[in-house]
Amino acid sequence: MRQQQVYRVRREDLVRYAGASGDFNPIHYSDRVAAQMGLPGVIAHGMLTMALAARAVSDWAGGPDRVVDLSVRFTSMVRVPDDDEGVEVVVSGEPAEPDEDGLVPVSVTATCAGEHVLGRALARVRRDG
Repeated sequence: MRQQQVYRVRREDLVRYAGASGDFNPIHYSDRVAAQMGLPGVIAHGMLTMALAARAVSDWAGGPDRVVDLSVRFTSMVRVPDDDEGVEVVVSGEPAEPDEDGLVPVSVTATCAGEHVLGRALARVRRDG
């Protein structure tokens, strides 16, 4: 059964993530610097986007201890406007039949403004019981 989770990302989330990760690159908070770097505006940390996917998979699986692995490719940026609304990142997952190790592969999709921001995203989770 396909699962879906929507996360709202605001500039304040970028500040919190920068503090937690130590990644204070100004492209994550300064429109001026982002523009100088040829970006369309301030962008979310790629690892924050991946963390949202991991959080969704963990919730669907029943906890972080059930997630065996998660791999992704970053395909596009999450542009975060300087307003109170922020932007939505939609994470969807489609489980498949268990593999030879008894783990359930979950094909993960993450989009922002209709554009895929993670590609080739695949998680493997432990089944119940």
